[in-house]
Amino acid sequence: MNIILFDDPVLWEQLLPLTYTRPCSELRCGILTLTEKWNYVFETPVSWNTQPYLSEKYPANYTKDNLFINGSLCPDPNLLRTLKDLAPGESLKKGEVLLATRSTSAQSPDLQLALGRAMEYKHEITLIDKPWKIFKENAGEIKKDFEIITKNRTSQKITDKHTAVYGAENIFLEEGVSIKASVIDAENGPIYLGKNSVISPGSIIRGSFALGENAQLAMGTKIRGDSTVGPHSKVGGEVGNSVVMGYSNKAHEGYLGNSVIGEWCNIGADSNTSNMKNNYANVKVWDYHVNRFVDTGEVFCGLIMGDHSKCGINTMFNTGTSIGVSCNIFGSGYPRNFIPSFSWGGAHGFKSYPLKGAAEVAEISMTRRNKVYDEVESRIFAHLYDFTANQRRY
Repeated sequence: MNIILFDDPVLWEQLLPLTYTRPCSELRCGILTLTEKWNYVFETPVSWNTQPYLSEKYPANYTKDNLFINGSLCPDPNLLRTLKDLAPGESLKKGEVLLATRSTSAQSPDLQLALGRAMEYKHEITLIDKPWKIFKENAGEIKKDFEIITKNRTSQKITDKHTAVYGAENIFLEEGVSIKASVIDAENGPIYLGKNSVISPGSIIRGSFALGENAQLAMGTKIRGDSTVGPHSKVGGEVGNSVVMGYSNKAHEGYLGNSVIGEWCNIGADSNTSNMKNNYANVKVWDYHVNRFVDTGEVFCGLIMGDHSKCGINTMFNTGTSIGVSCNIFGSGYPRNFIPSFSWGGAHGFKSYPLKGAAEVAEISMTRRNKVYDEVESRIFAHLYDFTANQRRY
């Protein structure tokens, strides 16, 4: 059975700006991306049914027996058993959300038709259908991923005599991890440290926490728990209940709370996010599907930052700020809390960030991490620049 992760069009829009540059399943929640989770549980590579402009980078592999699974869905044992039992032509839904459909046609299915004939799934699900769901579900997903990744495996040892360890049975180190003079507390949740990751002296980490391959914590970093730092990222300062997707830097002091940071981002020194309003009211965040601010139902919600966006030193972000792809934010004061893609400026005002300049910075950023900004990436950037033009009224 061939596994294809499809993007529900509504959910894909609701997850913007994070999904401008990826299918829903390429989002990271827990230790792994959703794609990687499905790879693990089915023990086979999966492919994607996504937006046309993303399909060159994330192609679909169709066969004569395809199980299409909603790319915003996180696997669990009950769901996995039900999916494996689906017969050709059968579909599964939860309310008005199509969870899966099995097809013998070597092409994309009619999702609305599949939803209309689908069976109702009776168990609870974990569906990443809003950006803030990523940090809200992160602690639970770290625990689930930790069990999958570490099953029947033995952790490397923490050998540094100046590092204090609590809850050692809940800590797993891959090969090449470096830890010096830090505090590692896994009594409240597991801690996973990826291959060749680095924890610099003076760091304090409370689980649940995941540090990706080749990622680094700077000296004196404070991780308050339920957080993920994706691969090849550098993080410092204070972080709580946040997810950094990967290849991004927040290397200096400053607070990041209840936030999601995309790839290839950079947060300047002493920048801070507000994650709670002074009146304790629910936080509102821009929803691209309905083109307005919506109530998240959450008291805590900080910053949502799309790929390739950056901010200067001492930047202050208001509660529930949403930043698009390839923005450059700087200056004193609080910038607006919805910043469209390819914007340049700050509290003093914004202008359009020219595509040529944005692409040049993206290419430099990727080259520094030995990644190639190729023609496929260039076409995605160009499409997004035109696609988001009506959001920039500068």
